[in-house]
Amino acid sequence: MTEGEFKIIFTGPMGAGKTTAITALSDQECVSTDVVNTDLEQCDKALTTAALDYGHIDIPGASGVRLYGTPGQERFRFMWPILASNAAGVIVLLNGQHPDLDEHLSTFVDAFWEGGRMPMVIGVGRLSDDDFFTIDAITEALVERNINPPVLSVDVRRKDDVLLLVEALLCQIEVNELGLAEA
Repeated sequence: MTEGEFKIIFTGPMGAGKTTAITALSDQECVSTDVVNTDLEQCDKALTTAALDYGHIDIPGASGVRLYGTPGQERFRFMWPILASNAAGVIVLLNGQHPDLDEHLSTFVDAFWEGGRMPMVIGVGRLSDDDFFTIDAITEALVERNINPPVLSVDVRRKDDVLLLVEALLCQIEVNELGLAEA
């Protein structure tokens, strides 16, 4: 990566909105490896990511932010560490209405948390504006495990919502770098 550039990973289960989020945010046309979804039981959608999504945000006076989306299916889990290599942080996207929300939370946090070394933000989509219970339940489940990333409600179709996740993550990255510099 170039100086002043960050690599951010978007991860989460199939159907959580990773491709949509990167597409909403990217300043250039996104690269996508979508294929026909053969796992309609897990998520009823026509296409799914098989390898990665890629987008880029240009930042004036800096190189920018590279956005990488992981495939969400467990069978593509081998791609997660490959994509996470040299990443500055990770955004975990979850479908707040999915019946396996708790399992998805554990799977993706466990895969990327790395004992807090990987800055993380969790975005929960498909919630009503007054659904504070789901955000609180996710936060409490993480606190019980001594894991404390910000948990935010998000509509991945809205650029401002996704940008808020990225800004929260960039703040965590900056705090981690300051902490490492002081150590």
